[in-house]
Amino acid sequence: MNYIVSGLPPEPFAPLFGLDDAALRSRGIQRIHADSESGFPCRITLQDAAPGQTLLLLNWRHLDADSPYRADGPIFVGEWARTAARVRNAIPRQQLGRLLSVRAYDGGGWMRDADVVEGTGLEALIARFFADPQVAFLQAHYARRGCYACRIDRA
Repeated sequence: MNYIVSGLPPEPFAPLFGLDDAALRSRGIQRIHADSESGFPCRITLQDAAPGQTLLLLNWRHLDADSPYRADGPIFVGEWARTAARVRNAIPRQQLGRLLSVRAYDGGGWMRDADVVEGTGLEALIARFFADPQVAFLQAHYARRGCYACRIDRA
């Protein structure tokens, strides 16, 4: 089974990176300074921020579908991020060490299946979900906090 794990495109966030904290707050966005090796996962690079790096914490519509599953939620994006991750046939390290809630959607944004898995078991779950020809893409979320993590497509 060939698949691609993708981070978010940086373009929608780039105009925010130069704003001061007051301008960000007026948009409901918070600038955060990472203070540990984990806990600050950038959704663009699919890497955890290093201590001292800055990220923006903001709301993002991760499923913009005309269905009851349309959804948005909080995410971190690193201010250093300039290129979206695209990982083919491998699980990014950021996901390997976390408990994930994975949701399988059809082309209309309707959920076909869902499961919870340790990151080390994600590849097997991808194969299981993509065995259903009606599944168009997957979204992984961090199961404990419920935040969007990444998108997985057939390659």
